[in-house]
Amino acid sequence: MATVCVTRRFRLSVKTVLTTSAVALLYFGAGRLGLLGGLTVEGATVTPIWPPTGIALAALLVCGLWVWPGIAVGSFLVIASLTVPQPLSLVTVAGNTLAPVCACLMLRRAGFRIGVPRVRDGLALAFLGGLGATLISATAGVVPQVATGALGTGEFWPVWLAWWVGDAMGVLLVAPLLLAPVGATKSAGLGRWKEMLCLSAVALVVVPLAVLGEMSVLFLVFPLLIWVALRFQLAGSMLCALFASVLTTYEANTQQGAFVGLSAVEVMVKLQAFNGAAALTALMLSAMVSEQRATRRSVQDACGELAEVLDHLAAGEPAPPRSAEPADDTAQEGDPPSRET
Repeated sequence: MATVCVTRRFRLSVKTVLTTSAVALLYFGAGRLGLLGGLTVEGATVTPIWPPTGIALAALLVCGLWVWPGIAVGSFLVIASLTVPQPLSLVTVAGNTLAPVCACLMLRRAGFRIGVPRVRDGLALAFLGGLGATLISATAGVVPQVATGALGTGEFWPVWLAWWVGDAMGVLLVAPLLLAPVGATKSAGLGRWKEMLCLSAVALVVVPLAVLGEMSVLFLVFPLLIWVALRFQLAGSMLCALFASVLTTYEANTQQGAFVGLSAVEVMVKLQAFNGAAALTALMLSAMVSEQRATRRSVQDACGELAEVLDHLAAGEPAPPRSAEPADDTAQEGDPPSRET
């Protein structure tokens, strides 16, 4: 018995180390990719989309709170790759770690379901995880720079706002895309795959034309987002939104197309307005479609049971026992299995 317990503990520790290391590496790699799209605001480099925040939140929701050391290590590695870490850098690391942890706790308290099968899940992810908890990381990231003199006090609010929105965009664009496969319940058929390939081809043509063209026609992306959200819900719509946001960020960095002749602050405002609108459109519409489909299935099941009962009563037979089902049909699509924290 002792040998079995020791073996289980060893396997658990190996799993913990490997998972935590994977989270740290993913955080670091996503951070380096995010820095490629950095913009300069008031002399400070900020990222319009910070993917590590979305990766950290998704890892906490799927694996559990025990992976938080991987987030801290990944954040420290990103800072170390940019400059020599200072004592106040630990404040930034703590903020980058605490923000997704608080987001995970708030989402759990709100009854959030992985897969975002309800509108309330989309609202919780947007306002609690995206706009609420990231206040912590933005504050912890900018305050040390002001304290060390790297930023002036007059530059605090523009840089803080850009940092906060960048972290929020990481949650809104990256976290749902990572959570979608976990909450999926069935694979697409052959017909759906054909439609998926057709939509992908359309997206590869329409999005670059709308974003990278010389005319300001970013609005052409939204009909495509609506089409994808109606047909493929979370996974397809968030992938399309992320694709459009990455291309738009590239366009903003080169100040071409819709960003010609704009100041740095105007570029950031226009870029983040588009990214936020695209992310919220994809997230909320896909959640609404998923909830409506779940409601329709619940009504169809109830009608089927009622028809079966009427058939038995018409034949003079006792009604069949009713099968036990969850009160909310959406629980079948989005609920993750219980996980240890």
